[in-house]
Amino acid sequence: MSDESLFREVDEEVRQEQYKKLWDKFGNYFVALCFVIVAGVAAVKGYEYFQKKQSEAAAVVYFDGIKRAADGKFDDALKALAAVNHSGFKQLGQLQQAGVLAEQGKSKEAVAAFDAVVADESVDVNLRDLARIRAGYLLADSLKPDELISRLGSFDKDDQVWRHAAREIFGLAAYRTGDYNMADRYMNANFADADTPEDMRQRAQAMIQLLTPLLQK
Repeated sequence: MSDESLFREVDEEVRQEQYKKLWDKFGNYFVALCFVIVAGVAAVKGYEYFQKKQSEAAAVVYFDGIKRAADGKFDDALKALAAVNHSGFKQLGQLQQAGVLAEQGKSKEAVAAFDAVVADESVDVNLRDLARIRAGYLLADSLKPDELISRLGSFDKDDQVWRHAAREIFGLAAYRTGDYNMADRYMNANFADADTPEDMRQRAQAMIQLLTPLLQK
């Protein structure tokens, strides 16, 4: 046996002896640590599975409510949507409940439901903005333009996603109250905006044509 082989063998035996001493001293801790890691991974996977099942169950209830509303079974739809208890679907369910009330012609209750969504800071900000717009359309038949502007005026900016809807609401309210200049201004703003949705642009064009003879008087 060469000196190098002898030294290597002795070194290997020394290392094995060191490993044995370390295991004798810390082996139980190592086993416990492995158990904690395995238990932690199992807990995480179990929670993810539970969350997935909760989400799937909520989705079934939510879409059942949507179907009932589409079938005209409004009371059943409201009950189903109110039963949704998953955080994400619950927020959508709140919006849909307000929408169902609006379809029933219960504008006052629908506005209150939309306003409740707006006031709930736990709801996603995009859904809250949508609720503000939905309530605005319902209120266009009753509130004065300045009252609607106090509600939705923050959307009347060129960088706001909901600017077209807000301007249409202001224009409709202005037309209803006889302020044809204001109505014309907002409708022309939508008509001139290249990003205005096509159906809304067509409505703006129709309103402008309707307003033209009124402005000439």
